[in-house]
Amino acid sequence: MTTDKKPDCCDEIEDVQNIADKRHIAIDKVGIKDIQHPIKVSDRSTGEQNTVANFNMYVNLPHQFKGTHMSRFVEILNQHEREITVKSFRNMLSEMTERLQAESGYIEMDFPYFVNKEAPISKVKSLMDYQASFIGEITGDKTSITVKVVVPVTSLCPCSKNISDYGAHNQRSHVTLTVRVDSFVWIEDLIDLVEEEASCEIFGLLKRPDEKYVTERAYDNPKFVEDIVRDIAARLNDDDRIDAYIVESENFESIHNHSAYALISKGFD
Repeated sequence: MTTDKKPDCCDEIEDVQNIADKRHIAIDKVGIKDIQHPIKVSDRSTGEQNTVANFNMYVNLPHQFKGTHMSRFVEILNQHEREITVKSFRNMLSEMTERLQAESGYIEMDFPYFVNKEAPISKVKSLMDYQASFIGEITGDKTSITVKVVVPVTSLCPCSKNISDYGAHNQRSHVTLTVRVDSFVWIEDLIDLVEEEASCEIFGLLKRPDEKYVTERAYDNPKFVEDIVRDIAARLNDDDRIDAYIVESENFESIHNHSAYALISKGFD
C-alpha cells in the first residue's frame, strides 16, 4: 500500500535564480515595472484618500547571482496595503533590500491625487486631480525620499499685456515640483505653493462670476515662465522641510505651436 504525498513546491523545485553567474557583470537595477496596486495616501483635509498607484520596484544584483526573486517584490507590495506615507514608504524600501539581500533599492509610486477645491466666488466645490509621485532610493544606510507633483495652472504673458491695447494671451501651464524631504510634508502644501505663485490657479468647476474672477486675476498677475520658477524657488529656499528641489514650468503657448520651458534645481546632483 502506498501513500501519495504532495511535495512542497519550494523544496522540490530547483531555484535557478541562485545559480552562480559566470559573466561577472553586475546589474544596476532589476525588478518589476508598471504594476498597479490600490493604496491609501495621507490627505490634509479628510485624513486619507483611496487611489491606485503604478509601481516600479528595483534592486541591484551583484555579478555572482544569475537572477533576483521577482515574486518577492509583489509580496512586499501586498503586505503594505496600509496608509502610504513618507515613513511607511521608507520602511517598504528597507524591507525590499533586506528580503532581496540587495545593497541598493529603488521604488517609484505614481498616482492621481484629488483635492476638493472651492470656486473663488460661487464657492461651489469640485474635485481637481493632480499627478503625484513618491520616489525612494536606498544605498547601504543612506535613504532618500523624493515627492513629486504636477500642478496645472494659468500663466499670462507680461509682454503681451504690455504691448496690447486690450487683452493679453494666456495659457495653461504644468508646473512640476520635485522635492527631497527629510520630514513630513503634505502634498497639498506643495500644490498650494505652486498655485499661489502662478498667474492664477485652475478649478474643476466654475460659474460665470468665478470665470470673471480667474480671468481678471490672471490679467492682474502676469508672469513669464521664468517668473514662475523663480518665485516658487524663492519660497522653497525658505522652507526648512525641503532638502533639495527641482521646479519646472512648461507653458503650452496659445499663440505658438511650441511650449515655453524653464527649470531651477538646487541640491540634486
